[in-house]
Amino acid sequence: MRKWRNGQRGAVALAVVAAVAAASCASNRHRTARGPFYAAAPFSKTIDGSGDVVCWCVKRAILSQGYMLDRSSEPGVLTGTREYQPTDKLNVTLRLQTTCADNRNGTSIVFVTAERDENQLQKMKQSTSAGIGPATITMPSGSAKVLGVVRRETIQDPNFYNSFFELVQGYVAQEARSRPERHAELRNPEPLTVEPNEQARGQSNGSSQSDDGNQASGGSSAAHQDSQER
Repeated sequence: MRKWRNGQRGAVALAVVAAVAAASCASNRHRTARGPFYAAAPFSKTIDGSGDVVCWCVKRAILSQGYMLDRSSEPGVLTGTREYQPTDKLNVTLRLQTTCADNRNGTSIVFVTAERDENQLQKMKQSTSAGIGPATITMPSGSAKVLGVVRRETIQDPNFYNSFFELVQGYVAQEARSRPERHAELRNPEPLTVEPNEQARGQSNGSSQSDDGNQASGGSSAAHQDSQER
């Protein structure tokens, strides 16, 4: 009897230890999900350039990778969606949200967050109800295949975000190279070329106008002389 009690006490102690360990693991899991926050997170980057140029390049980068932009009521916030199907029964959706702001010192900061959803075809049982009032009978009527979310997570891979920021910086460099050329064209416009026929027409028009002017001046002088003689 004493041996059984000792064994029972040992089993209870082991169960208590296991419960405490499981509780500590669960609490650590929740702490990891909530944080910690650290400055070296891969979700933001400071890029050289004004806010207008950098935000436009962010939009170019999203569109160039096949993302469909959603309409947003908040200025400076862009949300893009891209879907692909790696297998017949699995559909993956990527959602990309970006925000950019001018730092007022020749640089701009870009924030980006990506979310990945995995949807898989699942069988859902269907039922049919027949009857009136409380005398209603529910009977199975078959099943249908529907897409259900099986996994959803925020992408944490720094390489994913670094590739996006590199693409944005490449577009910013293109804008920097093209803008001086545009300013030069505005400051030094190309001279207009006049064709010989148009130039000859202009000269003939000028000569006819001068002749008409001379005739008019001659007529006025003659009239003046006649008035003096009278």
